[in-house]
Amino acid sequence: MASKVLMPSLNMNHIAFPGDIQPRSHSFGQVCLPKKTGISSSRLSVIANNSVETPAMAVTAAAVSKASSILSRFWREIQGSNNWENLVEPLHPLLRKEIIRYGEFVAACYKAFDLDPNSRRYLNCKYGKKSMLKEVGMENSGYQVTKYIYATPDVNIPIQTASCGRWIGYVAVSSDDAVKRLGRRDVLITFRGTVTNHEWVANFMSSLTPARLDPHNPRPEVKVESGFLSLYTSDETDSKFGLESCREQLLSEVSRILNKYKGEELSITLAGHSMGSALALLFAYDITELGLNKTDSDQETPVTVFSFGGPRVGNSSFKQRCEELGVKVLRIANVNDPITKLPGVLFNENFRVLGGRYEFPWSCSCYAHVGVELVLDFFNVQNPSCVHDLETYISLLKWPKRVQIQKDGVDFLNRARELLLSAQNFNINLPWKDAAINMVNLVQSQRP
Repeated sequence: MASKVLMPSLNMNHIAFPGDIQPRSHSFGQVCLPKKTGISSSRLSVIANNSVETPAMAVTAAAVSKASSILSRFWREIQGSNNWENLVEPLHPLLRKEIIRYGEFVAACYKAFDLDPNSRRYLNCKYGKKSMLKEVGMENSGYQVTKYIYATPDVNIPIQTASCGRWIGYVAVSSDDAVKRLGRRDVLITFRGTVTNHEWVANFMSSLTPARLDPHNPRPEVKVESGFLSLYTSDETDSKFGLESCREQLLSEVSRILNKYKGEELSITLAGHSMGSALALLFAYDITELGLNKTDSDQETPVTVFSFGGPRVGNSSFKQRCEELGVKVLRIANVNDPITKLPGVLFNENFRVLGGRYEFPWSCSCYAHVGVELVLDFFNVQNPSCVHDLETYISLLKWPKRVQIQKDGVDFLNRARELLLSAQNFNINLPWKDAAINMVNLVQSQRP
């Protein structure tokens, strides 16, 4: 069922193919928007292969413009109301444009995140809410930031002395002008990926634990990765000026916005990269489990997650419950990205059933991806860290052009490996630590 379609693109600062290889581009031609068929697909592939670009494969500006003009009428399909049937294979230009747009909102988190240890805003946002999108070059995005979100995992490690909340993302709402183009008022929540040591440790706390986010129905069978849950629910209220948990901040702000625009047609869109994808999915599950997306007339506001390079978050019961609640998830994943294989390298959705008929007794303890998968395939032997780079993900969707190699930016894989080795030195017990190190080493071994 997989179609071999190239998603060519490369950012000058992050990735390129070797000199004698040219990526093939794909024509994102118009296709009919889907009719509900009753058939859902959990994996649809878009694979980058090496070939020569032809004029017929080019995406014209007119086609993209035409696709944009129908967004206000077909936004529900683009948000996954029919599980993106007939929109992913081949990739519809309107969906492609929306994926890129939401990816750039996530990229804004990285651009605005202050990594200068000498700055008074270190590990926080460089800018105020009113100016943030303008400062990162997105002043015409049609959204206004309403709140910054902070998070901290409940973990103590010797390599970082104090646990304190760090800026993890933001909530934004589409403007009145944007509503006309989008066809609804869009409530957007975005999350960045892993940066601090505490976040790295949370990533590798791979044990499953009951989510228990609904106090009236805890559903102990619904389990999620303990580190992600810690990052989502831990607070600092023990200290005088401590932060509320990431969860409490989000529930309060999104409830306020939904109440403010009550009566309007609304959508809730969550977008994240890496660890941020996990937080996005946790929050999507949370608000739908609590019923916050339901109106007084019992109508539901659609909830959609755009996940870039995201890991597995929960077990098969978590996946099933998300589907029952109507959470729509489009996972954009590079087949060479090790983070998309974690956690659950061995025990995952592919090893739950024997012969397609008999479930193993431990199936409830297997991790499972949620949603529809849009597969990319890119790798650069001269810069292996590009496999998880968000800008590379966006570029591969954006520009069907060949670029030259530059080894700039943060080396994600080396950063992960250093943290894991530090954990070994301090005798920190991280489940799947050895498996994670081996996976990182495997990718790095491709370096010439």
